[in-house]
Amino acid sequence: MTLPLMPKATAVWLLDNTTLTFQQIADFCGMHTLEIQAIADGDVASHIMGFDPIVNEQLTREEIKRCEADPEARLELYTNPEVEKLLNKGKRYVSQAKRNDRPAAIAWIVKHHPEMRDSQIVKLLRTTKPTILAIRERTHKNIHNIVPRNPVTLGLCSESDLNAAVQAINSYKS
Repeated sequence: MTLPLMPKATAVWLLDNTTLTFQQIADFCGMHTLEIQAIADGDVASHIMGFDPIVNEQLTREEIKRCEADPEARLELYTNPEVEKLLNKGKRYVSQAKRNDRPAAIAWIVKHHPEMRDSQIVKLLRTTKPTILAIRERTHKNIHNIVPRNPVTLGLCSESDLNAAVQAINSYKS
């Protein structure tokens, strides 16, 4: 089960602002019931400010009301479908070795697709506009050692991403 961010602070807020049972709060926050009771008594976490799970989109008011009405019900962590979709796509981590290959990939794109806009290259290779500009103008600090290489073979983007960027260029021309 996924726990909320800052479970103790969330537990403090739930104790102060809801009529949920200790067991419900403990289950939601991944804590023991006795720890929740100690927080309610002021023995533990008296210095911790409450963390509102509604404002931070971890719970909805409807979910809290549902569980307040039924002491046997368990709180479910809210997942925003749009955020979930972005998380599933995930950020692509690029290792340091591959980051050093970016100028070669940029040079390849500039050579084979000079009409590709800088913004498309930035999105495709996760690079910066000044780097692209330096390679286009041949003022990059390492320009004499840069050999144009296909970004797909370097592992910086997928073939489908590259094809989509090229198709976007062709659709702009039409």
